[in-house]
Amino acid sequence: MILTFIEERKGAIVDASLEALTIGRRLAKDSGLPLVALLIGAELERHLPKLREFGAERAILVESPALGSYSPPGYAKALVNTIREKGPKVVLAGATAMGKELLGRAAARLERGLATNCTELSLRDGSLRLVRAVWGGIIFADVELAGEPQLLTLMPHAFPAEPELNDRLEIERLEAPLEEADLRLVVRELIETVRKGVSLNEAEVVVAGGRGVGSEEGFKKLEELASLFGGAVGATRIAINNGWRPPEEQIGQTGVRVAPKLYFACGISGAVQHMVGCKDAKIIVAINKDPQAPIFARADYGIVGDLHEVVPALIEELKKAKG
Repeated sequence: MILTFIEERKGAIVDASLEALTIGRRLAKDSGLPLVALLIGAELERHLPKLREFGAERAILVESPALGSYSPPGYAKALVNTIREKGPKVVLAGATAMGKELLGRAAARLERGLATNCTELSLRDGSLRLVRAVWGGIIFADVELAGEPQLLTLMPHAFPAEPELNDRLEIERLEAPLEEADLRLVVRELIETVRKGVSLNEAEVVVAGGRGVGSEEGFKKLEELASLFGGAVGATRIAINNGWRPPEEQIGQTGVRVAPKLYFACGISGAVQHMVGCKDAKIIVAINKDPQAPIFARADYGIVGDLHEVVPALIEELKKAKG
């Protein structure tokens, strides 16, 4: 079987798990194995319609009131027990914080290898071939896992989540033989960062800055430009690493993927790892003082100039246009 761990957050299945189900469905078709979704927690039946929508053939429910809140050792024990009992060929999960932690714990207990942050996969001659992002997405490694089960996590947004309705979903319930020690660590609350204005995922206009912005202070003009459009601010990995912007604003292979109508790339060279995150933008406007910057080859419009002069000029013209 192709076993896919399904993660829920705030009562809903996360997008990374729907992407994993889509890839699991493809592997199941190529291998002739059933696609099985694994849910761990409490009150899990509410998720069955979504599993049908994304083509799961079977659903394994490991339910217990004690698992109503996420417990890393408790969930890991439930996952490992399921793997040992059912013997899947492949175990998939989204490369979220939970997915990476659980499969990491499972790999250690099962003494198996784990391929994390996979961006491509294919089944060739019965062997699973993988490409995974390493070193923060700077390098991509070709990987082939030996033995079974093969455990891997999929980079969020590297694969599309594509529904394919399956009306026949077989339900199986497994016990969760938990001991007190299995629940010694429990996540009681998730406190999310409060973001002002529109989110990057929803913004129709995104103003992103890179190394060329130069400082945290330099992003203030980008914030002003974004606000005039009712848009959001994003950043490259180097801007995040330098502490100029918060991590949740990172756009790229290892960050958020955006698809706005208009994307301003300010002081961004155009490395492939960043362009993966904005390639679905309808219009890209690049601002860079280096006329040879790779970003110009991907932009619909290019402005060769110092962003610290160009952006304020754009702001003034927009203010005039707004009256």
